[in-house]
Amino acid sequence: MSPHRILALVLAALALQGCLAKAVVGVATAPVRVVSKGVDLATTSQSEADEKRGREIRKYEERLAELEATYNYHMERCSSVDAGACDAAKAVDAEIEELRKAGPGGPDSD
Repeated sequence: MSPHRILALVLAALALQGCLAKAVVGVATAPVRVVSKGVDLATTSQSEADEKRGREIRKYEERLAELEATYNYHMERCSSVDAGACDAAKAVDAEIEELRKAGPGGPDSD
């Protein structure tokens, strides 16, 4: 064999060792990466929990404001002797009380 071929084979062997080592390390660490990704997806960070709680509170406050506006509308009509409006105001008032008892994140929250 010529010295050039021997040198080429030695260099190729050295170069392949690095590639093989990378492949072995990649295969060995793959299960760890998969498990850590699964744990990350399964858990909720504190900031995600805070964002969710903020959305629940905003949704609660929006619904409460809607119900109070509807209640006020029916109460105005009730004072002008509209019996149906008085009944509607009572029903809305009951819904407001249920919503307040449940609080943010109550039974209607998603």
